[in-house]
Amino acid sequence: MKFRWEKKYLYWGVTALLVIIGGISFYYLLFHGGSFRSNLLALLDIAAPIIDGIVLAYLMWPILHFIEQRLLYPVRDALIRRFPGLASSKRRLTRVCRGVGILITLVFVTFLIYGFFQVVIPQIIASVSSIIRQLPEYFRNLTNWLDMILSSNPDLEKAAGDMVTTYSGSFYDWLNNTLIPQMNTLLRTVSVSMINLAKFLWDLVIGLIISIYLLASKERFLSQAKKMVYALLDTNRANALTDNARLIDRTFGGFISGKLLDSFLIGVIAFISVSLLGFPYPMLLSFIIGVTNIIPFFGPFIGAVPCALLILMVNPMQALYFVIFIFVLQQFDGNILGPRILGNSTGLTGFWVIFSITLFSGLMGVAGMILGVPVFAVFYTLVRRKINGNLKRKGMPVETEAYTDLMKVDRKTGRLIPFAEGEEGRGHWRQKINHTLSAGEKESAVSVGSKESMPSAEKEGKPSAGRTPSAGSKQSMPPAGQKESALPAGSKERKAGKGPSAKPDTELGKQRGKLPEGQPGGPEKRR
Repeated sequence: MKFRWEKKYLYWGVTALLVIIGGISFYYLLFHGGSFRSNLLALLDIAAPIIDGIVLAYLMWPILHFIEQRLLYPVRDALIRRFPGLASSKRRLTRVCRGVGILITLVFVTFLIYGFFQVVIPQIIASVSSIIRQLPEYFRNLTNWLDMILSSNPDLEKAAGDMVTTYSGSFYDWLNNTLIPQMNTLLRTVSVSMINLAKFLWDLVIGLIISIYLLASKERFLSQAKKMVYALLDTNRANALTDNARLIDRTFGGFISGKLLDSFLIGVIAFISVSLLGFPYPMLLSFIIGVTNIIPFFGPFIGAVPCALLILMVNPMQALYFVIFIFVLQQFDGNILGPRILGNSTGLTGFWVIFSITLFSGLMGVAGMILGVPVFAVFYTLVRRKINGNLKRKGMPVETEAYTDLMKVDRKTGRLIPFAEGEEGRGHWRQKINHTLSAGEKESAVSVGSKESMPSAEKEGKPSAGRTPSAGSKQSMPPAGQKESALPAGSKERKAGKGPSAKPDTELGKQRGKLPEGQPGGPEKRR
C-alpha cells in the first residue's frame, strides 16, 4: 500500500511544534530570566568586535559613498573616455576606486579624531584643572551670595537653617558610615572600569579591521543576503522583507548622520555664542552642549544642568543668562536647524518622540535615549504600512482626516458615514434625528403606519374635502386579517366629547390610526 503524504498534516505538525517551542521558551523566560539575560550578555560580549565592525562600517559608508561618487568614479569614467581600451577593465578600476576610497575615508576619520583630541581635549583638560584649583573660591562666592540673599529674607533664612539642622546629621552619617567604608569598593570599581576600557579599545581595533572588509565587499554581502532571502521565501514576502530593510536603512541612516551633523553645528554655534557672551569655560560648555544634543528633545536640557551649575559657582547671575541662552538655542535647533537637516526622516510627532525616548531609556539607558527614536520610527512606519494596506484592500481611504467625523461604515458599499455636520457625539446625532422626525419625517412615518386603517375612499385618493364625520358614523370595513393600530393621541378626548367634534380629513388623516372595534368611527364587530 502506497503512503499518501498529506500537506495539511505537515502544517498541523509544524504548528504544534512551534506552539510547544513557544510555550517552553515562555516558561524559561518567565522563571529563568536571569540566566537567559546573563547568557545573552555573554554572547554579546563575545560578538562585540563584529558588532563594532558593523557599526563602524555603517557610519563610514556615507563618507565613502560621497568620495566615490564625487571624486573617484568621475576620474575612472574620464580615464575610460580618454583611453577606450580600459573599458574592458572597468570592474578592476572600480575595485581600485573602492580601495582608494576606503583609504581616504580612514585618513579623513583619523584626521577628525586627531583634531578633536588635539584641539578640544586640551582645552577641556585645562578647564577642568582650573575648576579644581579655584573650587574653594567658587564655594566661597556661592556662600557669600547665599548669605546676602538669606540676610535680606529672615523667613527664608530660618527655613534654610531648620533644613540644614535637620539633614546635616543624616549627611554626616551617610558620609562616615556609607561612603568612606566603600572607598575600597570604589577603587576596585575604577580599576575594573580601566580594564573594561582597555578591552573596549582592543575590540574597537578589531572592529575597525572588520569594517574595512565589510566596506570592501559591501555589494557582495548584500547580493548574498538577497539571494538567500529570495531562495527561502516566496516572492511577495521576499519583496516585503527587502523593502522593509531599505526602510530601516533610510530611517537609521538619515537620523544618525543628520543628528551627528546637527549636534556638531550646535556645538560650534554654542562655542561662538558662549565666547561672545563672556561665559566661563566656553570650550567645555560647548562640548557638553554638542554631545548631549545627540539625544533628541531632552538633550539640550540634560546638557544645560551641569553647565548651569558650573557657571553658578562662578557667577550666579550669568547662570540665569545661560539658562535663557540654552532655551533660545533649543528653540532654534528644534524649529529651524533640525528640520532643515533631518527633514521628516522619522515621521514621528512630538508625543511619539517623548514616548520612545522614555520607553527605550528605561530599557537601554543612554543608548536607548539615542537609538529609541529611530527604532520606534521603524516600528511605527511598519505598522502604518500594514494598516494602510488593509484599508486599501477594503477600498477605504488611508488619510487619517477622513476618519475624524466618522460614525460608521456602510457594510454593503464601504462608504464612510459621518456624524451630522457640527456634531461630535452619537447622543447629539440621535437628538438631531429625533428632532427631525418630530418636525417632518415623523409625520410621514405615522401616515405610512396608519395607511392600513384609512377608509377605502381615502386609500383610493377620494377624500371629501371639508367633510366632518359625526360621532356615530361608521367607516368602511377594512380587509380581513388587517392589523389594528393603537388609538392616537387626542382620540380619547374626541371620543369623550371633550375635543372638537370634527376636523378636516387632511388634518385628521395625519393623526388618526385605526379605532378599536365597536367604537364610533371604528370598524364593525364581526359576527
